[in-house]
Amino acid sequence: MTLSLAFFIIGLIIIYYGAEFLVKGASGLAQSLGMSPMVIGLTVVAFGTSTPEIFVSVVSSLKGKSMLAVGNVIGSNICNIALVLGLAALFLPIPGQPSVIRRDIPVMLGVSLYLLVISYNSVIGRLEGATLLAGIILYTFLNYTMARREFKKLTGKVNISKQKIDSKKTGSSLWQTGQVSLGIAGVVAGAELMIDSAIKIMSVLGVSEKFIGLTIVAFGTSLPELATSVVAAWKKEMDISLGNLVGSNVFNILCVLGVASVVRPIIIPGGFIQSGLFFDYMVMIFISFLPWIMMRVSYKISRAHGIFLLSLYGAYLVFLIIKS
Repeated sequence: MTLSLAFFIIGLIIIYYGAEFLVKGASGLAQSLGMSPMVIGLTVVAFGTSTPEIFVSVVSSLKGKSMLAVGNVIGSNICNIALVLGLAALFLPIPGQPSVIRRDIPVMLGVSLYLLVISYNSVIGRLEGATLLAGIILYTFLNYTMARREFKKLTGKVNISKQKIDSKKTGSSLWQTGQVSLGIAGVVAGAELMIDSAIKIMSVLGVSEKFIGLTIVAFGTSLPELATSVVAAWKKEMDISLGNLVGSNVFNILCVLGVASVVRPIIIPGGFIQSGLFFDYMVMIFISFLPWIMMRVSYKISRAHGIFLLSLYGAYLVFLIIKS
């Protein structure tokens, strides 16, 4: 138990410094490539920080631990919005982005509802997994194309000149790519160390597979998003923070569960309704809808909103503990 706690702390330290490199590299890379930080957050950063979810869900699926595979994704998406976005908003209010309000959050809600539909029969088969993978390819391509076009419209000759000067200050594209890669490796390695330690601790305490998936594993695989978004908020790179979370949630459903179900069909033991996963799905959809409402009303996610999101996450954890 003591050794597991020590590895848990070491993993946390590795994640923090990995997130530092990731945010610096992503911010500089956005400037060098002539792209907005939001696009980098929605693609490169989001995909990189979702690597632990892929690893955990695929391995869980191969081992026949379906509740761990699904619970990891659902719990991670809830954690990303309620906990991570809530904490990021406490550091600094997050301004709304027109593209996120009009396109990215609705896409996140749409794929969440689609997952609800295909899970209703308690099986996510290979064909359904293939549609999820096709969705992430299409989303990435369209998002990149549209965001690139929007960013070009907003940048004039003066801004482009300034951007070239700024890119010299941030270093070469090769160095920035190296920073992003090193940062992703750090947050993933640190998260893996923390996940293994947490599972060992919880196994000793004796809790269910579903509970571990929705809480400990979900929180552990969300640590890269947590570290990256909080560090980005601390450095006032709010576009990277918001884009990372929305992109990660879309990626978790479309790519993580897509890959896991193609490798081996995911069967929900006990039935979708009877197992209680239906409630967890609805919590995920409800919490994913809240940022859209907040930004539509006040065009930002304020500190008060952050406290509200954190309160909801606390209430959800209490519910899971009582239920288990």
